[in-house]
Amino acid sequence: MNTSFYIAKRYLFSKSSNNAINIMSFIASGGVIVASAALLIVLSIFAGLKEYSLDFSNFTDPDLKILPLGGKSFLLSDNELKTLNSIEGIAVISNIIEERIVIKSENKNLLATLKGVDENYQYVTQIDSMVSQGSWFAQGNNDVVSGMGVSNNLSFGLFNFLKPLTIYVPKPGKGQGSSLNSYFNSEVVTNVGLFSVNENLDNEYIFSDIEMARRLLNYEPQQMSAIEFKLKPRADEDAIRDAIEANFPNKFLVKNREQLNDALFKMLNTENLAVYLIFTLVIIIALFNVIGAIIMMILDRKKSLNTLFNLGAEPKMIKAVFFLQGTLMTILSGIAGIVIGLIIIFTQLQFEWIMLTSDFPYPVNLKLSDVIIVMGTIFGLGIIASKLASQRITKDLIKTVA
Repeated sequence: MNTSFYIAKRYLFSKSSNNAINIMSFIASGGVIVASAALLIVLSIFAGLKEYSLDFSNFTDPDLKILPLGGKSFLLSDNELKTLNSIEGIAVISNIIEERIVIKSENKNLLATLKGVDENYQYVTQIDSMVSQGSWFAQGNNDVVSGMGVSNNLSFGLFNFLKPLTIYVPKPGKGQGSSLNSYFNSEVVTNVGLFSVNENLDNEYIFSDIEMARRLLNYEPQQMSAIEFKLKPRADEDAIRDAIEANFPNKFLVKNREQLNDALFKMLNTENLAVYLIFTLVIIIALFNVIGAIIMMILDRKKSLNTLFNLGAEPKMIKAVFFLQGTLMTILSGIAGIVIGLIIIFTQLQFEWIMLTSDFPYPVNLKLSDVIIVMGTIFGLGIIASKLASQRITKDLIKTVA
């Protein structure tokens, strides 16, 4: 093997007398370099987009959220709330009431989601920092904060007392009524703020005091639809999950931020896999050039191979020469591509020279796992390509000298 490796190095770094073979080798190496650099950059971009999406959800989503296993709401006593608060790692909890509503402004109606929150909600999420007009509501009144899309759809603004907003929620129960009030609970509210996060939230949500939501839904004082948690820094999320499930067996469904945005992260992961497979196909195409280059080198060095054979070299050893040559070419080209990719990623992180918008750089996130994936892909496919090319060598080919 040492002899094969030595000859493979000599063949790899020495020029052929045939310029076409030199050009073919250069193209093969260049293709692997470009493909490996591109794969690493694209994987880093998708990792950056995923991290950005997760960071962006910090403004609207809690670290953990518990939901009822069945139904829309649950009851929690004061002692049970104290038990939740006493779990190690939990910093703040916020009680939530969430329900679909109809909001009316003049002659326009819109189906939306009312989210009633308590005074701790601003410490669990940072939604109040996303209020672009007006301010967050004060507890204990009928003020609300609406999404920008809801405001645009119903054509209302801030403190517009000439266009009162009315929220309607269907009353539970059966039977016929004589008026609209017989079928719906309603509250007249004042919009004191507008938030802008993303299109889905802006077109869907209205935030209010939890007590007003409780009146609308005829909920009991300790009835709620969810509890949201802010965890302490470096808290063990899995341990907190286990503690909640141990104290409240078969009562709650516990979700973290990624699970709350399950559809988004599934989409990002699917796109990440699709892009990886596409660029892997590009690498495979580039490695066809490596196979072609090795076969041309084999044909170019038939006289040398015949000499080696006459000196006692077995065909297996000669195959190993070109297998190692192709493997070395792929590994060195792959490493060069990874280095180029790392340089581009680091310069983007440092200098932000590619901008997504005028004031927001394209997000990238370099992960060791992505580097390992690229190296494994290049090296694995390179070994397969080199093996296929070296199988072109036969005893008859070696004996035949032009």
